[in-house]
Amino acid sequence: MDKLDFGIIETLSKNSRTPFMEIARKLKVSESTIRKRVSSLEEKSIIKKYSLVVDNGKIGIGSIALIGVDAAPEKYLDVAKKIADLDGVKYAASTTGDHMFMLEVAAKNNDELRDFSDRLKMIEGVTRICPAIIKDTLKGSL
Repeated sequence: MDKLDFGIIETLSKNSRTPFMEIARKLKVSESTIRKRVSSLEEKSIIKKYSLVVDNGKIGIGSIALIGVDAAPEKYLDVAKKIADLDGVKYAASTTGDHMFMLEVAAKNNDELRDFSDRLKMIEGVTRICPAIIKDTLKGSL
């Protein structure tokens, strides 16, 4: 990884549809150099995928929550599998710290979030959930 690779990653992170020619002009190299570098970054799995950011409000998602979940240690793997299969979970990770799992959950409204929380509590092995509804995004995107 060199300065050029980091420049490519920075540009594609802002807009993954940026044409190679535009990246080349910005970084003062040839388009073929950019094409080869991007291909190499993909082959090395440094660039794993390209994604899309959607305006949640415009597609009917009015509530986003981050939910910490704890589980009985002997049910840890079972709970992990069930969490990953739940509708509405946009992101799930096992974590260290205050909770065993952290989820990002999308719902139409707070009533739907409450229903989701109730379903989550019913999973055998879940011992505690700690939801936090996102009010405003200060930086980044969810």
